[in-house]
Amino acid sequence: MVEIKGDVTLGKLPLTYRVLFTAFLLTIGLGLCMAGAQIMLTHGMADGKAGLSMDDIVYSYYGNRSGSKLEAALTGKMKDKAPQDANFTLIQWARDEAPIAQWDKVGPLLEKNCAKCHDAESGLPEVAKKEVAISLAEVDHGASITSLTRVSHIHLFGISFIFLFVGWIFGMAEFNQRWKIILISTPFAFLVLDIASWWLTKFWPGCAWFTMIGGLGYSVAAMVMFIASFAQMWLPRWTKK
Repeated sequence: MVEIKGDVTLGKLPLTYRVLFTAFLLTIGLGLCMAGAQIMLTHGMADGKAGLSMDDIVYSYYGNRSGSKLEAALTGKMKDKAPQDANFTLIQWARDEAPIAQWDKVGPLLEKNCAKCHDAESGLPEVAKKEVAISLAEVDHGASITSLTRVSHIHLFGISFIFLFVGWIFGMAEFNQRWKIILISTPFAFLVLDIASWWLTKFWPGCAWFTMIGGLGYSVAAMVMFIASFAQMWLPRWTKK
């Protein structure tokens, strides 16, 4: 078994380890791209417009308190999913504080236009169910404390492991020691800032800027480590004996 010693650099690693590390980095890189796409398709559409903006972040965590989640969806990303008259009826029902007496009129509209996508297997709110529809018709206060707690611990545990292994690989790169330490520690710092900003934005919408800064910070640091690691594992300048 080949032992990787502390003074071994990426370019001097056996081919087996270079292939292993490259496969890991490529897979993780693809996963991060998918995560970015998921953000654009969920949070990025919170204001009904394509692209991630400050409003998207505020609506996701603080909420759009001028109306309900149901109205925001029907005037935004779900606008074209139902006929205009159905949207009007549903929005008016939400503005009237979702009276149960009108469920016989509203329920069939949700069943016809929404249920085929918002089903039990989709992971989306089952809006054709009365209790779910009524909750979505309430004023939008953004992410709940329960959901923030759940998503925060998942991200802190999961993404920290990604940065641990990426940093471990990059730690064997030939790089200025000071900048190497900064680059290895930066993603962790910006990850904490990113998640802390969700909680801050929940109560103070002006803190949404920190979400942008956090995501950008750890993305740039990770990209530098990715590129440097790939280059030193495969370019002749570093791999020649």
